[in-house]
Amino acid sequence: MQLFGGEWTRRELEAHTGRVEQAAGARRVVLAEGPGAGAEAIHVRTGAGLSFWVHPSRGMDIGLAEFLGTPLCWLSGAGDVHPAHFDPAGAGWLRTAAGGLLMTCGLRQVGAPCEDEGEALGIHGRIHHTAAREVGVWTEWRGDEYVIQVRGVLEESRLFGENLRMTRTCTCHAGTNRLDIEDVIENRGFEPSPLMVLYHFNLGFPLVSPDCEVDFPSRKVVARDEGVPVGGYAEWQRPEAGYTERVYYHEELDIRPSATWKRPSARASVSNREFPFGASGHSVPVRLVLSWTADTLPRLVQWKMPGAGAHVLGIEPANCYVEGRTEERRKGRLQILEPGGRVVNQLAVTVEALRQA
Repeated sequence: MQLFGGEWTRRELEAHTGRVEQAAGARRVVLAEGPGAGAEAIHVRTGAGLSFWVHPSRGMDIGLAEFLGTPLCWLSGAGDVHPAHFDPAGAGWLRTAAGGLLMTCGLRQVGAPCEDEGEALGIHGRIHHTAAREVGVWTEWRGDEYVIQVRGVLEESRLFGENLRMTRTCTCHAGTNRLDIEDVIENRGFEPSPLMVLYHFNLGFPLVSPDCEVDFPSRKVVARDEGVPVGGYAEWQRPEAGYTERVYYHEELDIRPSATWKRPSARASVSNREFPFGASGHSVPVRLVLSWTADTLPRLVQWKMPGAGAHVLGIEPANCYVEGRTEERRKGRLQILEPGGRVVNQLAVTVEALRQA
């Protein structure tokens, strides 16, 4: 593997360390105070600069992610909250939405609160606030490659209702700056179920700044709300108090075959040639690339929110839009997962070093 500027075999690295975790690995912890008390978290370090937290008590979502010790994402003011505090009604989701690199929305509702076929649905569904079962952390050598994997099972189930199961696997290799996420979603019930899922990636300061460049794979961009200008959707600015969020739908995506997944895929990126690290004032040019399987996630939503205290760029691959299940059904876009059916979503986050100009 490539690590710390050199090429290492397993035995060479083991000769230099007491434990491999000195270079890369994963550690499970339990939070001890405040609204997050009792929630689990898993800290993963790749040894190449990328580190992140997986939260089994919060949908197996990704919290704080850093590169070279500098944050890549935005964190909500709610902080780490145990799922017992979640209020699913109306906009209650916003009180305990944690931010972080990834918040998963779904599995049966995404977007605005609504009522569909007699069922009251709050904003963005329940999965972000669902605690995982069968949580496991594995580290193993595969030849001279050291693999770190975190897995958990999430369920949305109720008596006389849906029975959906999502198995999430997060995988990375020591010496690389790539995180792979695979979600296998199954309908284990005996009735068809709506399936709405959106991957709410939240990029923030200092990766996102007025100097960053945002690249979307779309040939057409439409504002969700009437009267919102489309111009400037890919530009960024300093925090502005009172800023009203803007939501855009990216259409006619540039979809290409993926050599890794053997499936059609799309990608978006944020580049920053002055990404700071450490206390010395030094910077490195980096690009964060988000890629996903476009056959199962054909929609791309953008949340532009350069507000004061909510200074975040949301890039959100999805199988739906964010107007709620009622609108998806009314417009004939609502996806249905049949009994025994399954969908596999694959996504990856990669941090790349750019060449100096």
